[in-house]
Amino acid sequence: MAPRKQQEIFDATLRLVAERGYDGLTVEGVAERSGVNKTTIYRWWPSKAALLGAALVEADVLAFEPPDTGSLRGDLVALAEGVVRLLTRPPARDVAVTALGAAVRHPELDAHRFFADRFARERAVFERAVRRGELKETADPMLIVDLLAGAVWMRAVFRGLPVDDGFAEEAVSAVLEGLASR
Repeated sequence: MAPRKQQEIFDATLRLVAERGYDGLTVEGVAERSGVNKTTIYRWWPSKAALLGAALVEADVLAFEPPDTGSLRGDLVALAEGVVRLLTRPPARDVAVTALGAAVRHPELDAHRFFADRFARERAVFERAVRRGELKETADPMLIVDLLAGAVWMRAVFRGLPVDDGFAEEAVSAVLEGLASR
């Protein structure tokens, strides 16, 4: 399948899930919206769960390139700002919140692939930081990512509060420097 056509299918999938939720997502609806025959879609993805799982990882709207600012702090701020954009700007916000939220209720929707793919890309940030001597080898990169991304999810999605411009910087400082007075 041509990459452009595949992106059209992924875009239709993500827009439909954002509009109608996972329960309202159908391969027929994706076929209608993308202009691709549903049998063609089923040939590539055997279920709506498989289609949405692929779209979460491969769609341009959720594309992700790990930062390389030259410092751990800069990279972590850029990563946190990326999560802020993902969770606060449409259409990515609606897609991420709806699709990843659906994964909790629908185990057949393997959102783990989405997180595993992102983390595999983020790992380079931590490997470079260890080589530069900015991070101990025993540091847990996944914990650091979870702390930063979790802060954004809590603020933007669960609390429904605005995420101001300095939030990523503050969250990174809290993770890197801690909060206790010396």
